[in-house]
Amino acid sequence: MAGLSLDHPWAFTFGILGNIISFMVYLAPLPTFYRVCRRKSTEGFQSVPYVVALFSATLWILYALLKTNAGLLITINAVGCVIETAYVAVYFIYAPKAAKMFTAKLVLLVNVGMFGSILLLTLLFAKGAKRVEVLGWICMSFSVSVFVAPLSIIRLVIRTKSVEFMPFSLSFFLTWSAVVWFGYGLLTKDLYVALPNVLGFIFGVLQMVLYAVYRNQETAMVEQKLPEHIASKVLEIYAIEVKEKVQNRVQEEQDEDNQGMAAAPMEKKMKPAEV
Repeated sequence: MAGLSLDHPWAFTFGILGNIISFMVYLAPLPTFYRVCRRKSTEGFQSVPYVVALFSATLWILYALLKTNAGLLITINAVGCVIETAYVAVYFIYAPKAAKMFTAKLVLLVNVGMFGSILLLTLLFAKGAKRVEVLGWICMSFSVSVFVAPLSIIRLVIRTKSVEFMPFSLSFFLTWSAVVWFGYGLLTKDLYVALPNVLGFIFGVLQMVLYAVYRNQETAMVEQKLPEHIASKVLEIYAIEVKEKVQNRVQEEQDEDNQGMAAAPMEKKMKPAEV
C-alpha cells in the first residue's frame, strides 16, 4: 500500500509530486501544438515521441492494475493517455499525407498490435507475481524508449545550433519528473519504476545543457543549418504569412477606395449649386 497509504508518507508525497510534475511534462508540448493549429502545419515535427509516450502510458496502467495498490501510477498515466491521444489526433489532422500514413501505421503497429500482443501473452503465459515481473520488465524497456525518443531532437539541436524545436519547459519538467519518480520507486521498492528514471534524468540534464549553450544563437544560423525538408517548410510558412499580409493590405486599400467612391456622390449632392 506504499503508493497510496499515508502510513508511508514519503512514498505518498513523492507519488503526488510525481503526478503533478508528470502532468506538467504532458502539457509542455502545448505551445508546439498551438503553433501547429494556428499555422495548420506540423512544420517538420515528428509524431513518434507522442505515439511512444501513449504506448508507454497504457503499459504502465496495465502494470499498475496487475500489481495492485499502485493507484498513483494509474492516475497520471490515465491522464497521459488522454493528453497524448489528443496530441496524436492534432498531428494527424495537420500533417502532410505521407506523415499521416506513417503515423496511422505506427499507431496500428505499436498502440494496437504490440499492446494487444503484450496483453494477450502476459495473461495467457504468466501467472501471479511472474506476470507482474514480466510486465514490469516490458514497461521498464519502453520507458527507456520514451526517454531515448528525444535523441532525434537533441541531434537536430546540435546540427542546427538552435533550440527552436526543443522547448525548455519540457526538458525542465522531464528532469524533475525523473528525480521524483526515481524516489517514489525506491521508497515503494519498485525498481521497474526507479531504474528507467536514471536515464530520464541524464537525458533531461543533457537537454537543459544544450538549451543553455544554444539559446542565444542567431535565427539566421537556423535557416542555414536546418535540414532541407524543414528549411523548405519554414520558407513556405514565411511565404504564406507574407502573402496573407499583402492580401490584407490590398483588401484594406480596396475598402478605403470603395468608401471614398461611396462618399463622393454624397458630397456632390450636398454641394450648393453655382449661381
